[in-house]
Amino acid sequence: MTDPKATFEQEGFVIIPSLISPDDVPRLQDACARVIAQTREGKWSHRRTVGKQFPPFNDENPDSWGVQHVMHPDLHEPAFSQWYTSTPLIGAVETLLGCQETELQMELFNLLINPVAHNFALRWHRDDIRGEATDAEERAALDAWKPHGIQWNTALYDDSCLYVVPGSHKVTRTPEQRVHSEGMEAPNDPLDMPGAIQVSLKPGDTVFYNSNILHCAAYDCKAPRATLHASMGNIAAGSVRARNVLQHGLSWMKTDEFHEGLDARGKAMLDRLLVLYNSVGEVGYSQSG
Repeated sequence: MTDPKATFEQEGFVIIPSLISPDDVPRLQDACARVIAQTREGKWSHRRTVGKQFPPFNDENPDSWGVQHVMHPDLHEPAFSQWYTSTPLIGAVETLLGCQETELQMELFNLLINPVAHNFALRWHRDDIRGEATDAEERAALDAWKPHGIQWNTALYDDSCLYVVPGSHKVTRTPEQRVHSEGMEAPNDPLDMPGAIQVSLKPGDTVFYNSNILHCAAYDCKAPRATLHASMGNIAAGSVRARNVLQHGLSWMKTDEFHEGLDARGKAMLDRLLVLYNSVGEVGYSQSG
């Protein structure tokens, strides 16, 4: 049997099938449908808008490709926090990060959805290294990365939106790869990127990936999408994780209402995040697009 941690470290991503059991998929699909409806009706303002890859987003565009902060107590959808603190998910993160549950901190939980009026694509990028970085800057950033955080996409419907370049979290871009990732333009065909592959997920499947792997996404407005997009960190990172996480406006996570709505595992993970939050405070946006 393939070792998921070894695959994750070597390739920069790993797919774990059926991390959500078939019995639990409908409950999360229903929660997503309600949240998506609120977002498209203009009742939930925390969203990612078509035409912008990174925050701050354009509130004037009515079409959305993502919903932010799905654990927010104002949404009244406990299914999301229950999944985030579920034993299968926590066990997978512990394995891939090589840490104990007592070291895990709560971070981001968003939802990726299909736009309704526009196809939309994200440009090729690394989440924490600018596309304009020189080869030397890119090499230094990649060498400095430590396995103190992880992010993932969990599909609730068939999902083939994500494209990655396996192994690219370890090496700087070739000149040909720079052509496809230095500018702000989304690709006409993501597979034009040298080394790229398309990641296909079935409902309940999860792809975990290193945030510095070269990746992009292409959204088809006619293909229903509800994909859980989240991250979790290891407290060993200290303030290193702050820029990735605290730039997204998480003051609502400091409220008693949110804390009391979590189970014991969730409260412990939140408390670890708040240690970081209270020591660093809000952080400005690290990307623009």
